[in-house]
Order: sequence, then structure tokens, then C-alpha cells
Amino acid sequence: MSRPMLLVFLLLILIITSQFEWKQQLVIDLDPSSSISQKQQQISHREEAVKEKIILSQEKNIQGLNEIIRSLQEQLKQCRNSKETRNSSVIPMNENVIELERQQMLED
Repeated sequence: MSRPMLLVFLLLILIITSQFEWKQQLVIDLDPSSSISQKQQQISHREEAVKEKIILSQEKNIQGLNEIIRSLQEQLKQCRNSKETRNSSVIPMNENVIELERQQMLED
């Protein structure tokens, strides 16, 4: 998930949770005081559930990013290995060209 998408997702969760809190505060104000503690407990349980969902979502995102990092590191290793292979094959070719030029100069 891209960073902008993650930010939009978190913004939506923030908006939704703020709506819950606003509506629940209105309901609490209308209810008798005896049920206020029960409502507050329900609210706190809901908040905890939302927080857990956010944390789980973030952990999934982190795992996905870690997989991408591993993949990119592997690609980087492959690129370095292929570069080293090319460099090691270029050096002997250069030496052969120099040797051929020397031989041609000697023959002239």
C-alpha cells in the first residue's frame, strides 16, 4: 500500500472514530446517569477494538514493506554480481587488445 493511500486510510479511520465519539457523547448526555458508566465502558471497548484494527493494519503494511525491502536488496545483489562479472571479463579483453597492438607495432 502506498504512503498516500495509508494516510488516506488513517484519515478515514480518524474521521469515523471522531463521529462515533461525537454521537456517543450526545447519547450519554440524554441517558440517565446510571447507564453512563456502562456506555463509557462500551465506548472504551469500541475504541480499543478500533485501535487494535489500526495496529494490525499498520503491522500488515510494515510486513509488506519489509518484503519489498528484501526483494530490492536481492535485486541489488544480483545487479552487483552481474556488474562484477562484466568488469572481470572486460579487464582480460583490454589486456588482449593491448597485447595485439604491441604485436602489430613490433611487426611494423
